[in-house]
Formats: sequence, structure tokens, C-alpha cells
Amino acid sequence: MSAYAINASGQLLLDSLTLTQQKVYRDLNIALSQPDSVFALDLSRKKLKTVPEELKKLPNLQWLKLDRNNFKEIPYWIGDLRSLQYLDLSNNNLVELPVSIGKLENIYYIGLNRNRIETLPHEIGNMKNLQFLEMWDNELQAIPEEMKNLHNLQILELRGILFSNDEQLQIETLLPDTKVLFSPSCNCSN
Repeated sequence: MSAYAINASGQLLLDSLTLTQQKVYRDLNIALSQPDSVFALDLSRKKLKTVPEELKKLPNLQWLKLDRNNFKEIPYWIGDLRSLQYLDLSNNNLVELPVSIGKLENIYYIGLNRNRIETLPHEIGNMKNLQFLEMWDNELQAIPEEMKNLHNLQILELRGILFSNDEQLQIETLLPDTKVLFSPSCNCSN
């Protein structure tokens, strides 16, 4: 088995094992001094208020941690980071995701835990390689019908979000091959 693949844009994609073995840069300025060498970047706990636009200068970026910052929104250009396979945006103040998130066709993991996300864009259904979507402790009201297109989705983490029994059943029906993790139902009326 090869340690990499070439995506539709002709970019090198590392397999998940090889990706976890890459050097993790923790300083954006150091990463920018050698942009072609950066496959993994951790900007967690940096008290950032906006996602640095300089990320677009890292052509091989495939693993990105932006958790525990102060983001209120994710820029539309996030969809231009087409090589991303792993993206952690947990513990921010996000209420929504841009529709461009659906352009991340190579992504297999998205962490959105502990935000305030109320809705997901329909374009999330375009993320054909998505395997893990963690959204516990958000304000999600429903999931878009387009998520039924996520045939590789293995785990959908929705604990800490109050869904009624009917809503839980509807989500499980939409994603029959996905392990969906819920908190006990709220037994609340719509």
C-alpha cells in the first residue's frame, strides 16, 4: 500500500499513518519560512480571533488544528485548502460554517466540538471522504438531508445536543451505516 495518493488537483496526499508521522509545526512564521515542507500545523490555544489568511501559502497543508481559539467565523476561503484531510475547530465560538466547507473533498475528520453551531450547510454532503464528524456540545437544530451522501461517514458525534426521540430516529435513518452518538433524548416537543 502506498504512503500517498495524488488528488484530482494533482496534489500529493499522505495516507493517515504517514500524515501522523509528519513534523507538526506550532509556529506560523516558522511554517511560512518553509511552506512546501508543512503538512501538519497546530495553532491551538493561540488566542487567535481570525483564521490566518497565510494558511493559503502552505500548499501541502493536510492536518490543521485551530481548536481553543476565539473564532466567531471561518472564512469562505477555507474551501480553497483542498489538501486538508484533518481539521479541528473545536472550542471556538462558531455559530455556522461557510458553504465552501463542502469543497474540502479530501477531508476525513472534522472536529467542531464545543462551539455554538446551529446549522450545517447543505454542501457538507459533498465531503465524500468524511469519516468522522465530531459535533458534541453545539446548538444544532437538525442535520441537512444532504448528509445522506456521506457514505464513508463512520462516526457522527452529537452528544450534548438535545434531540427528541423522533429527531434521533430521523438522523439514524438518514445515516444507516454511521454510528451516531447521542445524549439521552430530551423528550421535548417540537
